[in-house]
Amino acid sequence: MSIKDDLEREEVREPLMDKKNLSDEQGGSFVQSRSKESAWMVYLSTFVAVCGSFAFGSCAGYSSPTENAIRDDLSLSLAEYSVFGSILTFGAMIGAITSGPIADLIGRKGALRVAASFCVAGWLAIYFAQGVLALDLGRLATGYGMGIFSYVVPVFIAEISPKNLRGALTTTNQLMICGGVSVAFIIGTVLTWRALALTGIVPCAILVFGLFLIPESPRWLAKRGREEEFQTALQKLRGKEADISQEATEIKEYIETLEQLPKARFVELFQRRYLRSVIIGVGLMVFQQFGGINGVCFYVSNIFESAGFSPSLGTIIYAILQVVVTALNTTVIDKAGRKPLLLVSASGLVLGCIITGISFYLKVNELAIKSVPALTLTGILLYIGSFSAGMGAVPWVIMSEIFPINIKGVAGSLATLVNWFGAWAISYTYNYLMSWSSYGTFILYAAINALAIVFVVTVVPETKGRTLEQIQAAINA
Repeated sequence: MSIKDDLEREEVREPLMDKKNLSDEQGGSFVQSRSKESAWMVYLSTFVAVCGSFAFGSCAGYSSPTENAIRDDLSLSLAEYSVFGSILTFGAMIGAITSGPIADLIGRKGALRVAASFCVAGWLAIYFAQGVLALDLGRLATGYGMGIFSYVVPVFIAEISPKNLRGALTTTNQLMICGGVSVAFIIGTVLTWRALALTGIVPCAILVFGLFLIPESPRWLAKRGREEEFQTALQKLRGKEADISQEATEIKEYIETLEQLPKARFVELFQRRYLRSVIIGVGLMVFQQFGGINGVCFYVSNIFESAGFSPSLGTIIYAILQVVVTALNTTVIDKAGRKPLLLVSASGLVLGCIITGISFYLKVNELAIKSVPALTLTGILLYIGSFSAGMGAVPWVIMSEIFPINIKGVAGSLATLVNWFGAWAISYTYNYLMSWSSYGTFILYAAINALAIVFVVTVVPETKGRTLEQIQAAINA
């Protein structure tokens, strides 16, 4: 049986699915009500999973409000604190490399437990640290947990969600990351750095407890041949009264097709049958990061300060806007679709970069100096608003949808690794680029985001309203 055969079966099924939809409509409000009631386990499972996303955000947001206090208490040099801040990204890259194999070996829930354990150990090491070694080891451990969370959370949510809810639920991953960063930033202004470290344990504890209440990914169970557990998990997620026979058959048939293919290794990702999905997943991660987000995010206070705008006020507005736009995004992604959101987002990123670049050009050349703060604020807020509207969350949604389950571990690890490498590269090179040319830096970012528009138009498919099996069969046919 081939992917092509599977795609042909999908085409045969479409009329049957349409007929089923017609009969559902005839069922009236009773069917709609039952559907809403049966989704509670999907919502609970998503809530538990995105506690990992909040833990991710807590890790990412920790170093900003604590820099002065940690350096004073432990007598760290600027170089030593820079290592403490940046080692998080190296831990995340290691986590990204191992996240796929771990999730494939012990399951999505098992991988979430591993990530939470590393984060808890890391936070405790930071809390009890009396010197730079314990501090760095703790930061490395939390980074490793972040790397696993960044892959497993969106994949788990995509695999448990019905197609009409998948986009919105997967987008909550990015919303909770933003929430974790913002909460760390705000409460970090009133708590000591050791107390702030303990707050990072809270979402991990909720996650570990919550995992006892929710089922494992049915698709992972089916891939492992655990038939009875697969049926039980899918029934829990769809509701006691739901007819899961068609969905269960579709999942099993697709996995049987994939199981006939050789076991995926890294080099096999670049075979023709998988190449398009790899290009889409990795390409979106490249454009997400190399469009400059971590340079802007890590140094937003410096950007506002250098432009003559209040850094504290600018950062607060920035954080609030990021959370609000990401929250709104969860309500429209399954209606508007993935591709339109990416195009609108990338277009806004180009415009935001150009406006910010113009403001720095005016400042360097001492032209219309009074307009520089307003232009900078407008450009940066447009940039982060546009990023939150699409390029922040949608690449993770699409990454969780496009890889067939037999290569999902290896391919997902590659995409996540590329994402973290990009995060490190942009944050590391930002200051060097700004010293070369402040306005040139943002024009460069604008050019990269313009290329992202071309990439989305020509390469990225729309995945809204389709099952994972339909998406993957179409892409990899």
